Amino acid sequence: MNILDINKRIKQRPPFQMVERVTELEPGKYAKGIKCVSVNEPYFTGHFPDMPVMPGVLIIESLAQLCSLVIDEDASDPDTVYVLLKADAFKFVKAVVPGDTLTLEANVLMAAGGLYKFAVKASVDGAVRAKGELSFTAASRDKLYS
Repeated sequence: MNILDINKRIKQRPPFQMVERVTELEPGKYAKGIKCVSVNEPYFTGHFPDMPVMPGVLIIESLAQLCSLVIDEDASDPDTVYVLLKADAFKFVKAVVPGDTLTLEANVLMAAGGLYKFAVKASVDGAVRAKGELSFTAASRDKLYS
């Protein structure tokens, strides 16, 4: 799945779209994707200007966007948004820096009644940089702002 296919399926857009390619996808079960980390990304201007490091929350966001593709692979309901409920047991092992190709993986641990839990991992060249668990719920778009 290339960037154009991903654009049809997730709600985020550049510069906040964090998944650039999906290399494996088994709806409801698993996905693997790629985020190419570029020095031109706006957060690097202020996140340690002399030593740019990708913020951990954006690594989590990258993984969350991949999870949304596992939950709703075809984006069949434009009024449903999958909201991140919890980031749990996250470990950041080593910094992610410009030039890295971040390999993202998401495995469903639980899916029931509109709740989803994933084991997620972000790696560079096979070495884990971050891992943890993410939980989501399905929400109606109009109820998010009421």
